[in-house]
Amino acid sequence: MELPAFAVDRVVEAALAEDLPWGDLTTDNLIPAGLTAAGEVRAKAEGVIAGLPVFERVFHRLDPRVRVELRCHDGAAVKPGDIVAVVTGPARSILRGERVALNFLQRLSGIATLTSNYVAAVSGLPCRVIDTRKTTPGLRLLEKYAVRMGGGANHRFGLSDGILIKDNHLALLRREGISLVAALAELRRRIPHGVRIQVEVESLAEAEEALAAGADALLFDNMPLDLLRQGVALARGRAITEASGGITLENVRAVAETGVDLISVGALTHSVRALDISLDFRV
Repeated sequence: MELPAFAVDRVVEAALAEDLPWGDLTTDNLIPAGLTAAGEVRAKAEGVIAGLPVFERVFHRLDPRVRVELRCHDGAAVKPGDIVAVVTGPARSILRGERVALNFLQRLSGIATLTSNYVAAVSGLPCRVIDTRKTTPGLRLLEKYAVRMGGGANHRFGLSDGILIKDNHLALLRREGISLVAALAELRRRIPHGVRIQVEVESLAEAEEALAAGADALLFDNMPLDLLRQGVALARGRAITEASGGITLENVRAVAETGVDLISVGALTHSVRALDISLDFRV
C-alpha cells in the first residue's frame, strides 16, 4: 500500500500547525520577503531513505512556489555525503518548512534503516520481519510505510483489521470459565470468513490448546529458543507461527533459524534512532 495523499496531508497539516501556530518569528523578521534560495538535502550517515513524499508535501503545503527535486527514491541506500534532494524557492518558505520536513524524513529513514538491518540479519532464511502496533500516535501509517521501504512487512494496522487474542484476553476468558475452544467457535460465528484468528501463547501447552481450538496463527511471546523450536514443529502444517518479544539484531537470526514464519519487532518503530540528514543552503 502506498501513502494516501489525504492521510499524508492530515499529518503534515498537524505538524505545521504545531511548529507554525502564528508564523516564524525569526524568519519573518529577519529574511527579506523576496529572497530566493536553494538548499541541498544530504545524508550524513549510511542508511535507507524513506519519507520523501512526505518531505516534499510539507513544502508544497506551505508554498506551491517551492520546488523539491528528488535525487533518489524511498527504499534507496545512501551513504554520508549523498544528495537526497534539492529544494529551491522563496527562502522564507524553505526556512519555515525545514524542521518539519526533516523531522519526517529523518524518523522514517531511521525506521527503514533499522528494518533493513533486521532483514539483512535473517537473509537466506524463510521468514519475514514484521512490525507491531507500537508506533508513534498519529504516525502509524507513515511508520509502517517506512518499515516496508526497509524491506520488512506489516502486521495489522489497527484493532479493526485483525484478530489477535492476547494474554489479557485469555485471562479474562479463564476468569469467566470460558474455554478457548468455545471462544474461538463463537468468534468464527461472528467474524467474516476470510479473517484469521491468531492466539498469543507462552508455553507448549498453550500452543497445543490454541491449535486444538482451531487457531490459524500462533504468536510465541518471549519463548526460549529451544521451546520456540518445539512450538514451531508442533504447529507446522497447522498454523502460521510468529515469534515476538526480546528480539534484537544480535539474536534475530537464531530466532529465524527455529523455522518460525514471522518475527515481529516492536523496536522498528518504538525506539528507533533517526537517520542524520541535513538541509543546507548553497552560498
